[in-house]
Amino acid sequence: MEKKVVFERFKAYLLLERGLSNHTYINYKQDLNKYFSFLENCYPNLKPEDAKLPELSEFIGSLTDLGQSNASQARITSALKTFYAWLLLEDKIKSNPTDLIESPKIYRKIPQVISFTDIEKLFQQIDLSEPTGTRNRAILETLYASGLRVSELCDARISNYFPNEGFLRVIGKGDKERIVPIGEDAISYIQDYLTTWRNHLPKISASETDILFLNRRGKRLTRIFIYQIVKDLAEKAGLSLLISPHTFRHSFATHLLEGGADLRAIQEMLGHESILTTEIYTHLDNSYLRETLNLFHPRNRKSS
Repeated sequence: MEKKVVFERFKAYLLLERGLSNHTYINYKQDLNKYFSFLENCYPNLKPEDAKLPELSEFIGSLTDLGQSNASQARITSALKTFYAWLLLEDKIKSNPTDLIESPKIYRKIPQVISFTDIEKLFQQIDLSEPTGTRNRAILETLYASGLRVSELCDARISNYFPNEGFLRVIGKGDKERIVPIGEDAISYIQDYLTTWRNHLPKISASETDILFLNRRGKRLTRIFIYQIVKDLAEKAGLSLLISPHTFRHSFATHLLEGGADLRAIQEMLGHESILTTEIYTHLDNSYLRETLNLFHPRNRKSS
């Protein structure tokens, strides 16, 4: 097949069958073009569908020489694995040569987590007598209660807010929709915000009438604006840690996990495509791991 046709069909597979985003396809296309260029230069008579493990290993090995980071190498390896899995489905190859290829390990810096006590300290810094106090409390309660990305919070819509059922419908990365539960405290503060502040704004921009959280001018909030709210409150609370809106998302996941929540349920709430992302994203302390071992490992269970 011509390269153009290959990419058209591969794109259809990613978007329609795998449900991935166009952004992912663009990244995969760039990575595969690097691989195709490698084959053309080093093995000009070898088609991609005829390549075997030695050629693939040589290409991946060359990425280090080119200065590609572990994260870039992992993404390129993922693109290759997905591409050859597609060729196998298309009956273009009889076996997948990437099955024995391992992705480089990526060591991510775990985001800052704060305790529930510190979260309460942040909340206590909000002056509810101020016009924006109720709104800011509703914002932070929502971030902590649902683990939303700050961009998802900025785009949250009233039409997707269901207080009686206790959930929000949000559009996450890759335009993927998910349902996120939201706690009673967050709902209570959102309701106060809607009735005492938002519904009394002098003017709301026509394009923002369905946006949940607005500024004084009736326009949606920006990520930087919410970051500044959190930063100011952290300073008032005397917290020396570097705290951002993302800290609430990570703390949400961590506190659920430490409380015994199922990892796959947390994955759904966070909107992670892969459970591996959730495993890296969440943080386990040693005491929780020891407690889990004692509770569930057959060698550690006490006879009843």
